[in-house]
Amino acid sequence: MEKLTGLIAAPHTPFDHNNKVNFAAIDDIAALLIEQGVTGAYVCGTTGEGIHCSVEERKAIAERWVKSSDGKLNLIIHTGALSIEDALNLTRHAETLDVLATSAIGPCFFKPGSVDDLVEYCAQIAAAAPSKGFYYYHSGMSGVNLDLEQFLIKGEARIPNLSGAKFNHVDLYEYQRALRVSGGKFDIPFGVDEFLPAGLAVGAVGAVGSTYNYAAPLYLKIIEAFKRGDQAEVTALMDKVIAIIRVLVEYGGVAAGKAAMKLHGIDAGNPRTPIRPLTEAQKADVEAKMRDAGFINM
Repeated sequence: MEKLTGLIAAPHTPFDHNNKVNFAAIDDIAALLIEQGVTGAYVCGTTGEGIHCSVEERKAIAERWVKSSDGKLNLIIHTGALSIEDALNLTRHAETLDVLATSAIGPCFFKPGSVDDLVEYCAQIAAAAPSKGFYYYHSGMSGVNLDLEQFLIKGEARIPNLSGAKFNHVDLYEYQRALRVSGGKFDIPFGVDEFLPAGLAVGAVGAVGSTYNYAAPLYLKIIEAFKRGDQAEVTALMDKVIAIIRVLVEYGGVAAGKAAMKLHGIDAGNPRTPIRPLTEAQKADVEAKMRDAGFINM
């Protein structure tokens, strides 16, 4: 099974001043990712506020990403939703697009009670796009804390197009176990930006993250330094990552991340409620602190 390598951005969904999707800004984001050496995009996930968008909006967003990326990015379309019917609708639509894979987070209101229940849920969604790969979105934000290794073991027999999982947990033991299922068959892109060197150290070959939208060259240098065995350089570059993450922790990852896109001249707008939008002064502070982190024009 071919595995994603390098950096896969989790792009923001840009909104205009009327809280509508700003499709022109998607073109700008895609162009920036391609220019900065990102290899793929995970569309309408957490950072992309997919759960905050309607089914029709999400279909249109996915279509725009296909057009904007022009075959230069591996696209994974997140089709998870509170309703299984919405998830199936979105996944059937993704089946008609030129994308690599679909993906779904675990159902986060009524939650599956066992790994078997989660496998059955994901099997239904994956089957709606049989020509695409399927990545389970293993995220602590869902509240579905079932063991990923067991999901992959049981899912292999039930989900023919199971590619692997997007790993957004901090349990590196679980990550290592997942990597070893069926002799390393599955693709488990690593999803915690500030832990990237740890992910690389235990076997990650690809990484999905939100800060790769505006700081991809920094992380590519970290990967290069890691491959050279230059731990001093990795540590020095991680100083900049820590400075970035401090801003996201201070102001909230989605809101601050959208403000950070202004560093590249892209207006991603405000997040949708219940995420609190930043004031103009807060956005200016985000930009200033991000500039001070020293990763622009690396």
